[in-house]
Amino acid sequence: MRSPGGTPGGGGMFLVGFGLSGLAVYLFFWSVMVHTGEGMIGRLAHGITGSAGRFAETTSTAILFLPFLLGVITLFYDARKKWGWWLIYIGIFILAIEILSRIRFAMNMRLVHLLGLIILFAAGTGLMLRSYRDQSVADVNDESP
Repeated sequence: MRSPGGTPGGGGMFLVGFGLSGLAVYLFFWSVMVHTGEGMIGRLAHGITGSAGRFAETTSTAILFLPFLLGVITLFYDARKKWGWWLIYIGIFILAIEILSRIRFAMNMRLVHLLGLIILFAAGTGLMLRSYRDQSVADVNDESP
């Protein structure tokens, strides 16, 4: 039976390494917290108008829906209007950019846990890479005095 890399042996070692690396990646992402903040377009709107506070954030967010709203109105009036379709596409694009630009990541982890995750990931990756070696040749080379 052939294992990783087309060499005999090493299949079990690869699975153990993959499990260790996978566990490290899972625990790393489990410790990352996601928050939202002010988006890119909202920051631009505040910079242009010079406004601040809760009212400005609500106003700039409402303006983001304007191209989408005008596109929907246009298409309900006449669906053959190409510029109506473009307004919808532009509106969806603007909303997607604004949502994605609001995401903020923060790690909530102690240094000892981070070092443990790095070691766990490195050990798993090392085992996966070692599993690609031909185990029969590795055993002969390891037995030399």
